[in-house]
Amino acid sequence: MTEVMRAEHVTRTLEGEVPVTLVRNVNLSVESGEFVCIMGPSGSGKSSLLYLLGLLDAPTEGRVFVAGEDTSTFDDDRLSDFRLARLGYVFQFHFLLNEFSALENVLLPMRKLGRVAEEAARERAAQLLARLGVGDQAGKRPGQLSGGQRQRVAIARALANDPLVILADEPTGNLDSVSGTNVRDILRDLTRELGKAVVAVTHDANFASVADRRIGIVDGEVDLGWTGARPAPSGT
Repeated sequence: MTEVMRAEHVTRTLEGEVPVTLVRNVNLSVESGEFVCIMGPSGSGKSSLLYLLGLLDAPTEGRVFVAGEDTSTFDDDRLSDFRLARLGYVFQFHFLLNEFSALENVLLPMRKLGRVAEEAARERAAQLLARLGVGDQAGKRPGQLSGGQRQRVAIARALANDPLVILADEPTGNLDSVSGTNVRDILRDLTRELGKAVVAVTHDANFASVADRRIGIVDGEVDLGWTGARPAPSGT
């Protein structure tokens, strides 16, 4: 496996009269084909860390590398293009656009990146939906789909530009247990079958049970004494 993401001494502090540190001096790496779960108490900094790894927020200190590139050197335009091409996101709430069909929602990232012709993009979108078991729902709008189906469409959208890493924030938190297990298995299979790295924040022990590695976060810091946590790979 190949390292696809690395955080070096990453800290995120909100400035103010009383500064608040959300993430403190985190070091970790993620490899291709690895399913990593970030877990910890509510308010521990799990989602804050995921947003830093996903380049949706910038660290106050430290650096995040993706595909060997130091993202701290990117300007806003480069960062936006890089996120679109290299990273995919799945959230607790699907954030699909209700005015578009499932197929059109999956097309949006490809159209925005502009690297695939429209016909090829439509074919890829249809293939992704079929792979995720919702190919027959391609023409329906999100409001016509179940919660589990909407999340599958959201995963297809995250895969649209063939990213290196999928970042998921409580992806089963709004689903029933059966749909949640299905989504968990889909994300796990992305690592096994496609070699994608998946980094997910979860409170769900069932979801985390299939992870290759579980990272505990307590008070913004990696806690190696946290139950189920394993040390980060050597060299981080």
